Amino acid sequence: MTAQIELKNIDKHYGAFHALKKVSLSIEKGSFVALVGPSGCGKSTLLRSIAGLETITSGDLHIAGKAMTGVPPRHRDIAMVFQSYALYPHMTVEENLTYSLRLHGVGKAEAKAKAAEVAATTGLSALLPRYPRQLSGGQRQRVAMGRAIIRNPKAFLFDEPLSNLDAALRVQMRKEIRALHDRLGATSVYVTHDQIEAMTMADWVVVMRDGIIEQQGRPLDLYDHPVNRFVAGFIGSPAMNFLDGTVSEDGGSVVLAGGERIALGKPAEPNRQVIAGLRPEHLRIAQGPADFHVEVGNVESTGSATYLGSRDDRLQVVQTDRSSVAVGDRVGLEIDPALVHLFDPQTGARI
Repeated sequence: MTAQIELKNIDKHYGAFHALKKVSLSIEKGSFVALVGPSGCGKSTLLRSIAGLETITSGDLHIAGKAMTGVPPRHRDIAMVFQSYALYPHMTVEENLTYSLRLHGVGKAEAKAKAAEVAATTGLSALLPRYPRQLSGGQRQRVAMGRAIIRNPKAFLFDEPLSNLDAALRVQMRKEIRALHDRLGATSVYVTHDQIEAMTMADWVVVMRDGIIEQQGRPLDLYDHPVNRFVAGFIGSPAMNFLDGTVSEDGGSVVLAGGERIALGKPAEPNRQVIAGLRPEHLRIAQGPADFHVEVGNVESTGSATYLGSRDDRLQVVQTDRSSVAVGDRVGLEIDPALVHLFDPQTGARI
């Protein structure tokens, strides 16, 4: 596959603050890449650097094979969709859609025809005469996307475009953005702090922290094989449980502080201090002998799933059915040994 966007050793400084640290990333043509991480990790700075809204301190950036050093945003042939929609309030939907075309000298009839075509694609046909104030949040976001699409750019850059929408509309718009991406055969780079958005929408997920890329790969690869404790705790909802322990003398289990043991799928270094990572959805209430026991501190049911929390707050369990377990019950838990993750307590690296 051809790289549509190529970043090599990108550094970005704001005075003494080092926002991006030797970031290298290759984004294939036609792919949907999500940049994800906690607030302040550098994901929006990286996106804005691709757009040309930030000047990189050092490193190389290419779009469609062309070096972008010193190239202003308007000449990069990319389109950006913001969290705030950034629509012109005094213009109709049609005028908002065609603004960039008119700016580049496209004739009125041609611009109108393109607006009609894009409106049909984004479900805006009936809204072309309206003003932004007459639209819902979801409709405004569609206009913002339509305005990006009409230019037929080399890449679409999305900066947390759904964070102003309510939960139900976010789910709907996730599907719409992904479907639109597939229809257009576009290259999309999508920034979000919501790892569920990243996991459900993207072909490739890039997890960032403190200006570096911690791990990148296909969504399920990051879920199944996190390279360190940070990625393991960030990918997955609810977050992974972490328990301190020591590998047994035979290397076949982890001995927890209370003396209980969790069997391992493959032998580990005997007597080594470790952190055992257990995903809440992989823990089951034992019908017979248990790996370890907890006292239930809270029970939350959504109908389709039940969330159990331990009294000491060190464990969460997700059951995909309804549970008769009540607060105060002491329950035994078990987990498939192959699903236990081990991390180094000092470095956080996966063992």
